[in-house]
Amino acid sequence: MDIRKVKKLIELIEQSGMNEIEIHEGEESVRIARHSNTPLATTPTAGPVSVPTTTSVPTIETQEHATQKHLITSPMVGTFYSCASPTSEAFVKVGQRINQGDTICIIEAMKIMNKIEADQAGVVTEILCSDGDAVEFGQALIAIQ
Repeated sequence: MDIRKVKKLIELIEQSGMNEIEIHEGEESVRIARHSNTPLATTPTAGPVSVPTTTSVPTIETQEHATQKHLITSPMVGTFYSCASPTSEAFVKVGQRINQGDTICIIEAMKIMNKIEADQAGVVTEILCSDGDAVEFGQALIAIQ
């Protein structure tokens, strides 16, 4: 089973408040439990598959200390767009100074265009997504300094 599917299942569990879920896909199965001492595991019948027992994603703080950059992350799953329409200019460009609350991109989710705002001021050092890219919850969109 694809690790991205496992991560999405974990997000669904956290958002829904369910305590446990078990999914069977072909010969593979995944059981995820909240607030349990049981580690996350997959048990394929065809052969062993290595899955991390914890789903620790590096925090923004850890990444800041390592690179001295602040990453603005996606608050949802959707499609990334750097501008409001194909003929308009991008909301931000590398080297541009942005303020907290400035629109940095749009994420389309379920046919709704959601403006994503900067959570802090800084200078854009890197745009990590391209127009039309599928983004996941917590994925880094833009790096600022």
